[in-house]
Amino acid sequence: MASSIQNNRVSAPGYCVCCRVCNMWCWRAFKWLPVLLIVSIVTWSYYAYVIQLCFFTIESTVQQCVYWVLYHILLMMFAWSYWRTIFADIKPIPDKYKLPDEELEKLLSAESEDAQRTILENFAKDLPIVTRTMSGSVRYCNRCVLVKPDRAHHCSICSRCVLKMDHHCPWVNNCVCFHNYKFFMLFLGYALLYCLFIMSTCLPYFIRFWKGDFGTAASAGRYHIVFAFFVSLMFAISLGSLFGYHCYLVANNRTTLEAFRAPMFRSGADKNGFSMGAYNNFKEVFGTSPNLWMLPVFTSLGDGCEFPVRREHQLQTFTTPQETNGYESMGTTRSSAEVGYETERWRLFPRKGRTVPQIV
Repeated sequence: MASSIQNNRVSAPGYCVCCRVCNMWCWRAFKWLPVLLIVSIVTWSYYAYVIQLCFFTIESTVQQCVYWVLYHILLMMFAWSYWRTIFADIKPIPDKYKLPDEELEKLLSAESEDAQRTILENFAKDLPIVTRTMSGSVRYCNRCVLVKPDRAHHCSICSRCVLKMDHHCPWVNNCVCFHNYKFFMLFLGYALLYCLFIMSTCLPYFIRFWKGDFGTAASAGRYHIVFAFFVSLMFAISLGSLFGYHCYLVANNRTTLEAFRAPMFRSGADKNGFSMGAYNNFKEVFGTSPNLWMLPVFTSLGDGCEFPVRREHQLQTFTTPQETNGYESMGTTRSSAEVGYETERWRLFPRKGRTVPQIV
């Protein structure tokens, strides 16, 4: 641990500032290529479906109108969710998790891992964190110089720590995390519906073309419709598996990172440490208002730093009743602010047999 705690990354001697700036902008432009690919495919699919299928191939006016309206509804929801996922406001880690200069000096000058661990433990004793490293120490990011909140991780692509990080997705050129996870789920869902709709409505005409019944479709139009069917089928298969997997993660209140490595608590690793039941897990991501569940507006619960955990992982400081003002029957002592947070947490995530803590 001692060798891993460093604050400054020194550039190589003689490294040109212009070269560094040029590399930075080239890398930023390169990261947008997957997004541009998705936008290009969607733009082509619009031409293939609306122009070639609806206008030039389908003969029934009623069928044209129905397909046109349903297609644009799905396209609008898909594009809206995609936009929100890409351009979501990913807020930084709060300042209270960042080490002050004097604490950082102590940490860098510590001569042993035990001394570093003690410094971090003392700094983090008032922070609402329950997770630890594999060795049981406080989770610290030497690049961002901060103690990581629960479920936060450092993204090497974004070069920052991200709250409740799920993964960095190149297809949205952004981290999928607390601030846009709902948007990402809706993006996957609406993209899947978009592909299934195109595939199902193009299928009859694909079969007709296969049999040689070209009707009023032009030669170029037939190829666009056939390609639209195969492309939508291909994307539907991949999106279906990805969307199903993330539905499983939401139901169990896990991130992709936590699915590969269970979060570590003081009592050990627990893959279900943040799970409060499938319905409450769903509400933690999508909020408590059913009217907004299917809309890409932010309704997730909490602040991304503190999360409800199972009883055995809650922060506990066992003291005598005489020494406390917020003593709870569980044997825990909390400040008024902490008890207020617990009260709100139990209101949002009620569990059978539990009572709401009261401030005495």
